[in-house]
Amino acid sequence: MAPDYPLAKESVRPEPVEGQQSTIRMEALDPALAAQASVWAQRLQLPMDGEADFALQLGPAGLQFVELGEHAAGPIRVDFLAGAVAHRAQFGGGAGQMIAKAVGLQPGIRPTVLDATAGLGRDAFVLASLGCSLTLIERQPIIAALLEDGLQRAQADPDVALIVAHMHLRFGNAIELMRAWSDEAPQVIYLDPMFPHRDKAALVKKEMRLFRPLAGDDDDAPALLESALSLATHRVVVKRPRKAPTITGVQPGYALEGKSSRFDIYPKKSLKARAG
Repeated sequence: MAPDYPLAKESVRPEPVEGQQSTIRMEALDPALAAQASVWAQRLQLPMDGEADFALQLGPAGLQFVELGEHAAGPIRVDFLAGAVAHRAQFGGGAGQMIAKAVGLQPGIRPTVLDATAGLGRDAFVLASLGCSLTLIERQPIIAALLEDGLQRAQADPDVALIVAHMHLRFGNAIELMRAWSDEAPQVIYLDPMFPHRDKAALVKKEMRLFRPLAGDDDDAPALLESALSLATHRVVVKRPRKAPTITGVQPGYALEGKSSRFDIYPKKSLKARAG
């Protein structure tokens, strides 16, 4: 599933870390994949050799992003076919789980959703598995590439292909894309801005360590929320760490709170079952 916008037109150089400029190189983990890796390198403007702090690697199992060095954590990749994401979609509680309630799923109601901070696509995949049609926006080129690769590989599985067919990836700045939106407006816009998470889970800690140099914190979260409120027809949902403050600006109408996270709900009008 190709993105609506090419990935090669934005810099993929991470933010400075501790005063140093981090670098990324592209690697093929199998010589037979060197040509495909070269294509990714050209699209993302990455070197294929030289010293680097991080690597985007192409192997038989797809793309993965990894920190280089002796004590680095393991790689991050998007996998909708196995692991925690697939397990959550299958056994996570269906329409009774908190994200489903936050977005407004009810019997006969499956809203159209814009996930404007798609990341690795986990929440979007859960919503798609429950019958929602989603547009995903990711602005960081490396993360978007991982997500694109995961969606493409998922199409090879007949069952999962039916789910990812409801997920349409766009690359770019969500604020700009929402302000210039010309398609039918989404009923719900879902936001999960980058925040200084304190979750103790090993996976979260590893992802934050890898992705924060890439994406940084979402300092433009207030503008993101403002654009979302202008575009969504029915509600905006913002996922936050449970004890985090709300985004500056318009305050949510109510919130759903779990053990580690919270969903701030900004209602505009009630969702109703579609006729027919």
